[in-house]
Amino acid sequence: MSEASPAPSLRARPRVAVVVGSGGVKCAAAVGMWKVLEREGIRADMVVGCSGGSIYMAGMALGRTAAEAEHYSHEMWSGLFRRLHVRSVLRSLLPRRFGFSERIGLVDDAAVCANIARLFGAATFADAGIPLHIAATDLHSGEKVALSSGSIAEAVRASIAMPLLLRPWPVDGRLLVDGGVSDPLPISLAIREGAEIILAMGFARPPLPRIDSLLGIANQAISVTINNLLHSTYAFYSAVHHAEIVPIMPAFDAPIEVGDSHLIPYIIEQGEQAALAALPYLRQLGLCHAAAVAS
Repeated sequence: MSEASPAPSLRARPRVAVVVGSGGVKCAAAVGMWKVLEREGIRADMVVGCSGGSIYMAGMALGRTAAEAEHYSHEMWSGLFRRLHVRSVLRSLLPRRFGFSERIGLVDDAAVCANIARLFGAATFADAGIPLHIAATDLHSGEKVALSSGSIAEAVRASIAMPLLLRPWPVDGRLLVDGGVSDPLPISLAIREGAEIILAMGFARPPLPRIDSLLGIANQAISVTINNLLHSTYAFYSAVHHAEIVPIMPAFDAPIEVGDSHLIPYIIEQGEQAALAALPYLRQLGLCHAAAVAS
């Protein structure tokens, strides 16, 4: 006689991952999703961040609250992209005189590095209460790089190194750039770590209505690449059914550029609305804590 199946309440809870992909300042939408997860008692067993998403997932892993993340969003993004990195500009325009360097970035990243240091200090991945994985890209090989040990600040700085804008960043002997270059929504990292339900927040980049500069051409090319990668990644993992993937895709009524920090309240609200739209299905999956739902 076979043993009876365990009661539903005693079965192991599925492993839940929260993944926030590449999106610049739009990644502040993660705060809106985060608010919904807190209210509903949905607990992540692991978190994965890419590019701007790494800032928020690192905060979640270290035990920050959505309210704290909303506060530091304004500090993190305001005024970051106003100053040029003069040496990089000179090296790109006059390489014979100043010596070209592959560690080139047109934006002065001093404020970026200072903000990251203030947010994460000397914290390491071992300090995270929730397992944390950060996606980056090897500049030389183009390979996806998964960072899950060492300094969180260094990993975040590498993951947000947007090509042309922020300088590539060295980690463990490799020169790394934005994780979105190789995988703008790194669902694969969550699957690799055994996630069974993945809440995936990604961001499409609408084409520019008008291209009027060299940087605009580069930005358009990056947008096309990221959009194609985003759609193909989601379609592939949804088709092969390695895990239950719940897309949480905020909708914005106008293009949002990396310097649009004044739109952060709107961005957070759209992230919350996207999470609320997915909430009925999350409840069907049994993710919401009974006490949180009752309240």
